[in-house]
Amino acid sequence: MAASQLSTSKLFTAFAICGVVWAALQGYIIHSFGFVWLTSVIDAVLSAVLLAIACWLINNNLRYYQPDKESYFYLFIWCAALAIACVAGCRYILPLFNLGQVYFNFLQQSLEIRFFTTFLALGWMAMISALWYTQLDHKRTEQRKTEAEKLARDAELYNLRQQLQPHFLFNSLNSINALIGFKPELARKMIHQLSDFLRGTLKKDEQLLVPLNDELAHLNLYLEIEKVRFGHRLQTEISCDKACGEAMLPSLLLQPLVENAIKFGLYDTTDAVTISVRAEVEDQYLVIMIQNPYDPKTSRPRKGTGFGLSGVQRRLYLIFARNDLMETHANDNIFTTIIKVPQL
Repeated sequence: MAASQLSTSKLFTAFAICGVVWAALQGYIIHSFGFVWLTSVIDAVLSAVLLAIACWLINNNLRYYQPDKESYFYLFIWCAALAIACVAGCRYILPLFNLGQVYFNFLQQSLEIRFFTTFLALGWMAMISALWYTQLDHKRTEQRKTEAEKLARDAELYNLRQQLQPHFLFNSLNSINALIGFKPELARKMIHQLSDFLRGTLKKDEQLLVPLNDELAHLNLYLEIEKVRFGHRLQTEISCDKACGEAMLPSLLLQPLVENAIKFGLYDTTDAVTISVRAEVEDQYLVIMIQNPYDPKTSRPRKGTGFGLSGVQRRLYLIFARNDLMETHANDNIFTTIIKVPQL
């Protein structure tokens, strides 16, 4: 709103300057016909005032109403009518100043040229105002569209983040329920770890980007819970260069990726499985690689919430507006997920 008011004030200032120049030029032209400066100034000032009133009427109309292409003819008629009104005002008001018969004859003979110059000035002003307010309205529309898209993006990001907690909480509660009967101590330990994990999640709810070190610390809480669940079968290797410890990435981004690796690495085997997470900074990107064993003969799609990889890719797109920041590969029975986080 403030920006549009500033733009409108700039337009009015430009019109005011043009009005002063117009009055000065008209006064000089009349003086060049042999009339004294007082007569020239009175004529120029009155003509400029009437023209300013006409310009204000057209500008104010265009400010609140933008005609379509079929209505520009009516704008032409409006300019002609106002030009006639300005000339009529000069014709009947200027003689009241008793400026002499010679000037009156000059006024009578110049009515036609006054009409055409006034009409030309009003036409230019109407065209400039129409273009100005059309552009201003377009900017406002784009701004509203951008704000609406941002609100929609924020709402979708919030929805994706909210999906993470119930998804993980459901799986963890199932595991705790399974442990209560024959391993109550492990169940209590898992409850405490789950509490710490969820507390950390709540602290990160308002953070869009966090340092990698913080994200890995939070990931370790999740892995401790899963190690209680899977025991010795789950092994993890996390390597992170010191240089990338402070690199920024979306909060709670790694947990669903590691969960996906655990699901496809451990669910269809009874052997010990190693999940590896490696991170490094490369060409202004934080590159994170997550690998897990993968057997295409036994692994199969599973029903679930659908959050996993698609949710992570959607979050990356909403934050960075790019679809090329995540890729997956399945080679030599190793499933690899690679994400690249731009360092802004």
